[in-house]
Amino acid sequence: MKISEIFYSIQGEGTLVGVPSVFVRTSGCNLRCTWCDTPYTSWNPEGSDMSHDAILQTVRDFACRHVVLTGGEPMIAPGVAALTRLFKDAGWHITIETAGTVFAEVACDLMSISPKLANSTPTERDGGRWAVMHERLRFQPDVLKKLMAAYDYQLKFVVAAAGDVAELERMRLELNAPREKVLVMPEGVTREAMQQRGLWLAELCKQHGYRFSPRLHIDIWGDKRGV
Repeated sequence: MKISEIFYSIQGEGTLVGVPSVFVRTSGCNLRCTWCDTPYTSWNPEGSDMSHDAILQTVRDFACRHVVLTGGEPMIAPGVAALTRLFKDAGWHITIETAGTVFAEVACDLMSISPKLANSTPTERDGGRWAVMHERLRFQPDVLKKLMAAYDYQLKFVVAAAGDVAELERMRLELNAPREKVLVMPEGVTREAMQQRGLWLAELCKQHGYRFSPRLHIDIWGDKRGV
């Protein structure tokens, strides 16, 4: 598998925020979000080929029982299902961070699904050549419903402007997802952006009954890589 990085940190987002976790980041993605905070796994994928045994040994080096498989898009990584079963056999709690565009029969304790809103479409970036493909793939209701039926899940949405909430709500209704499964996060990779957007986003969460999710790793380390 092509792995961008493996590192030990704390979970910065979602229902397990603050939990010490080992992050295994695959390289490669079928989307190209304009605001992607890991462009080294999507726009310019980089990394090294690692065997399953090498990945497991690296994860074992950390005194931790939570592993987060992230990307890029880990659900398209060759061998992902086999790797998750090895994680499960080793006794780790497994979170998979995915955009929910692809289904795979994986071992997973928490499917952390982040459907992409229209604010993610790269209409201008890179000459817009990725925009058509991205727009076609970013929201796959049938795949999302299958993931939601098969696994314990959370739905995380990245919100950049107040108007994004109307699209979020349309998606939630189409998926028939309860509000308590919805988490919203402010878009941005700096503390300043998080604070500015967080002020009005918290109020929208109160109005709509969504759960606000911080991005704790940005609050602590900013946009530093590998944390």
